[in-house]
Amino acid sequence: MRNYLRSLATRDAGAQMVRLGLIGVLNTIAYFVLFNVCRVAGISLFWSITIGFGLATLGSYVLNRRWTFELTGVSGGLGETARFFGINVIAWGTTVVMVLLADRWWGPLGTIGENAASLVAAVIILVPKFASYRDLVFHKALRGQSQTGVSARVDPE
Repeated sequence: MRNYLRSLATRDAGAQMVRLGLIGVLNTIAYFVLFNVCRVAGISLFWSITIGFGLATLGSYVLNRRWTFELTGVSGGLGETARFFGINVIAWGTTVVMVLLADRWWGPLGTIGENAASLVAAVIILVPKFASYRDLVFHKALRGQSQTGVSARVDPE
């Protein structure tokens, strides 16, 4: 366990976490733009959220695969994509629960409070999302790159 925690505190892992955070900010903006465009177009709230979340997560997958973890070439397939979306659904659910709990514990938060609680949730789930992407989603591709002589930025083992 200690070696694993050390693997998250390396220079390469830190750089990857910064890139992950930047992609997260970009995709959050993309989500809000898509969500609001859908709402203006008269699309229902559920479908506006779903479309915004789905497209932003797809963009996040591509950017994280190519920029954060520097994986090029053929994608990891359906399994890799499904794991990525699954982790993001869990992260989304965790954020919702944290914001709702904050609202319950401290009373109605209002817009600023809701955004602050969302930001706190995003910071709290950043490291678990990074570790999940690295070790559960892109692990096989990262190992394949290091075995073929291509420099992989992280080897979680």
